[in-house]
Amino acid sequence: MRALFLFSLLLIYYNLQSQVINEDLVNKHISYLSSDELEGRKSGTNGIELAAQYIEKEFESIGLKTFNSDNYRQNFESRGLNLFNVIGLLEGKEKPYEYIVISAHYDHIGINNDIEGDNIFNGANDNASGTTAVLSLAKHYKELDSNSRSILFVLFTAEEMGLIGSRYFVEKINPESIIAGINIEMIGKESPFGEKTAWLTGFDRSNFGKIVQKNLEGSEYKLYPDPFIGYRLFYRSDNAALARLGIPAHTFSTSPMDKDLDYHKVTDEVSTLDMYTITETIKAIAAGTSSLISGEDTPTRISIDD
Repeated sequence: MRALFLFSLLLIYYNLQSQVINEDLVNKHISYLSSDELEGRKSGTNGIELAAQYIEKEFESIGLKTFNSDNYRQNFESRGLNLFNVIGLLEGKEKPYEYIVISAHYDHIGINNDIEGDNIFNGANDNASGTTAVLSLAKHYKELDSNSRSILFVLFTAEEMGLIGSRYFVEKINPESIIAGINIEMIGKESPFGEKTAWLTGFDRSNFGKIVQKNLEGSEYKLYPDPFIGYRLFYRSDNAALARLGIPAHTFSTSPMDKDLDYHKVTDEVSTLDMYTITETIKAIAAGTSSLISGEDTPTRISIDD
């Protein structure tokens, strides 16, 4: 009976998601964010300024509040550049001072003028796909209007320069108030585990992944531990800045890292991505982390000694 009840709840949740998280929305966001107009979204350029403006307009349209500021930008300077994370807040109903961070980096590596022909690194998979997920989840949770905990939707800048945006962000927060970090990176291609699957970095470092697996029971979507341990991906994405403070922060991805010929290439274009994979992965992230948002589950803290 319990299994049937859980399956019924999951079916209702997926039906609610399909009304908001859909391929049309995904295609709209990712097509603009990876367009030539944004010139590869390199930090410190006009291209990333345009990306930030787009994100801000979406946050405003959704109805998110600002966080510790009178606007959505978290401005700072680094390496002689004026940089900015973009942050939107959806306040919790019952536990407003407990936060879930849903994040992705929205920068990429820009233009290489030494290349003839197409020289714009549009970064469709890396990481317009993750940015699209954050925007889609923001709309989903705002319309659902039932989050017990507060949610911070954070688009980090300068990840490609060494996690600069996320490192600045964690300097300005109380880590004890952050219950979990849901980071999303490169979800535009089918996972090595097959259709309707994703993998999670640092799976064994907390029980975060097991919570997600529990919440996905009865669905067709499966979550697996990171199969690319030798790549040290847990430390290479923005979850690492939060995890070093003990926050159970992990990155969802579907990328076949060992076979992706478009990674950090000008060929990382929206035409190489699978909108179905992106859409279903966003829905699965929402369903899999639902008990964190509702306050039902609290993942164990992380200890990093390397």
